[in-house]
Amino acid sequence: MLQLRGGVAVAALVVVTVTGCQGMDVPKAGSASGSSAAGAGDGHAVSPLDNPDGTRPGLAPITSDADRAKARALIGKVATKGRGPKTGYARDKFGYAWMDSAPGGIPYAHNGCDTRNDLLKRDGQSVRFRSGSNCVVASMTLHDPYTTKTIEWTKSRATTVQIDHVMPLSYDWQMGASRWTKDKREDIANDPLNLIPVDGPTNGAKSDSGPATWLPPNKQIRCSYSVRVAQVSLKYELPVTAADKQMMLEQCGG
Repeated sequence: MLQLRGGVAVAALVVVTVTGCQGMDVPKAGSASGSSAAGAGDGHAVSPLDNPDGTRPGLAPITSDADRAKARALIGKVATKGRGPKTGYARDKFGYAWMDSAPGGIPYAHNGCDTRNDLLKRDGQSVRFRSGSNCVVASMTLHDPYTTKTIEWTKSRATTVQIDHVMPLSYDWQMGASRWTKDKREDIANDPLNLIPVDGPTNGAKSDSGPATWLPPNKQIRCSYSVRVAQVSLKYELPVTAADKQMMLEQCGG
């Protein structure tokens, strides 16, 4: 779950509030194919297979048989284990949101702009900054990959866009991050590979779910989403549950 820390000068831009999963549609096996929704191919988003460090925008669909085979091979490398207890989890165990001082050499860190605004700049289009700043985003257009919505975002409508941790922090904690150093936890919390600006209510519905119990409503990017989970998992040597891995494989035709 994400929260803002007082004292961050631009904290009002995006308030990230995670709610429970009541009324959430649980994905069904084999549900990757077929969708009446438009894909995320807005000419701006790129496939996660072409974006291994998370510095390029969006989450474009993976459609070719060859790329879907690559996706399954990548997901196949992910380790599995049971989900541990949430005991001791707190957001500040992963550093304050959204720190610019993650220590592990991740992209955008120490560039003078907080993580949240870096991501809004990465994924937004027609970005406008607050007067006198080249960091603080005042307005933008976001093509949300999770819902296919086009969101005209401004500071006055801050919660319409939230930053999703693809592998939620409390999930990370339960899968082994509770034993990490704080430096490593700060890295995964601010790594652009693990972060996507999306529709706020949709992010709230996800909460700390893994792929077995939550997938993006836009079926066309479910394979891409699964690949992104796998990329984060492999980078941080963080397993997923067996049920999550199986669901990820199914989204890519496995």
